[in-house]
This record gives sequence, C-alpha cells and structure tokens, in this order.
Amino acid sequence: MRIRIIATTAVAAGALAALTAAPAQADEYSSALKIRGIQYDAPGRDSNACATGNTDDEYLTIKNYSSGSTVNLKGYVVKDKAGNRFTFTANHYLQPGDYVKLRGGRGTDSDARNVVYRDNCNFMWNNDKDTIYLKKPSGAGADTHAYTKSQNDRDGNGYITYHN
Repeated sequence: MRIRIIATTAVAAGALAALTAAPAQADEYSSALKIRGIQYDAPGRDSNACATGNTDDEYLTIKNYSSGSTVNLKGYVVKDKAGNRFTFTANHYLQPGDYVKLRGGRGTDSDARNVVYRDNCNFMWNNDKDTIYLKKPSGAGADTHAYTKSQNDRDGNGYITYHN
C-alpha cells in the first residue's frame, strides 16, 4: 500500500511540474507584440553606404496582435543571433492591429508612416540564416524566429512572413 501512495504522489508531482513548466515556455509568446515579417535581404546588391546604400530596404515588421490594448514600444529590444541589437528608446505607440517597420539606415521616425529607423547603415540580418529575438522591456521574450533562406523563403524574394 505504501508503494502505491508514493507512486501516486510521484505521478501527481510530475503532473504538477509539467503544468508549472508549460506557462514558463508560453510566457515568451504572451506578448501582444509579435514579429509579422522580415525583409532580411534588401532587394538589389547590398550596399551599406549611408547616402546611396539600400540598408533602409531591410526591415522587420512588428505588429500589435492585441484586440484592445495599445502597446508602447519604448524599451523593447530587437536583436539577432550574433548580438546586433536595437532598443526602442522613444515612445512609439501601436494601437491594436497596428504595426511598425523597423528599418535599417537613417531617416525620420514617424508614427503616421509606421516607421522607425535604426540609425545604423550596417545590415543587421544575415542573407542566408539568422535568428530574430523580440524582447520586452523587462528582458522577457516576446517573440523569436529562426530562418534559413533555403527553408523559409521558398520564392527567394528575401521576405518571410510570420503570424498572419
């Protein structure tokens, strides 16, 4: 009889551990903000010359998938596998269903045009494969996607869509 109680207790403890572990993994994706898509390979020949290059044609689209909450991007961090990073340092509000394009290069940020520039003329995303991390201001994960050109970009246009 004692063995049965121990076994039942072990099974219950295992089930409790599994239930406790599941939300921790889901927390990474509990954010209303998600990566909508990425133009990881700017059209044309890559040139990171600030005045004449095409780094502003490389962009990441972040969308607010909430049905009723406005989200301020201030403090959110976007980074790649190599550790290149961009932090939203200014207030930028996304209404439910709204999106922003985080572009390379230099330009004027605009809520009306849904654009924020990294103010960096170097390319951030690799043209063959990379991992995209979107982090909340707290440092917790909001969304993550890894891609390879051969597996995720079937038409070869340098753009991948996530979270329709």
